[in-house]
Amino acid sequence: MRRARCWVISGGLFGGFLFLIPVVLGHDLTVVALSLSLAFFCVELVVAPIWAVPMDIAPRFAGSASGIMNFGFGVAGIISPFVFGYTIDLTGSWTLPFLGSMGLLLAGSIMALRLRPEQQLLDPMLVTAGAPA
Repeated sequence: MRRARCWVISGGLFGGFLFLIPVVLGHDLTVVALSLSLAFFCVELVVAPIWAVPMDIAPRFAGSASGIMNFGFGVAGIISPFVFGYTIDLTGSWTLPFLGSMGLLLAGSIMALRLRPEQQLLDPMLVTAGAPA
């Protein structure tokens, strides 16, 4: 289960990181377009396993856990275009926003390896009541 979840998530995020390097360093439009496409492909590999993790970790609260995760995605989707645009207006360059994205991808790749989908979250009400979890 760990390989199917954590390694795929980490590998997809790391692949996105690697394929953004030519975007920042390259000057050939074809290379940049292909690199962006491959980075998007790698990051999209993360979608299925990242939605499975809440069901693995908190099966009794999978809806709530998925909702919190979806809320985070929504907030990021609202904030990131503003931050990208503001940074580009401020610096006149696309490099800094892409470096920020690369940093987040690398951090996410490392943190995904710390996930433990095989360890389920215990229901605190059952644990405090002394009932078997």
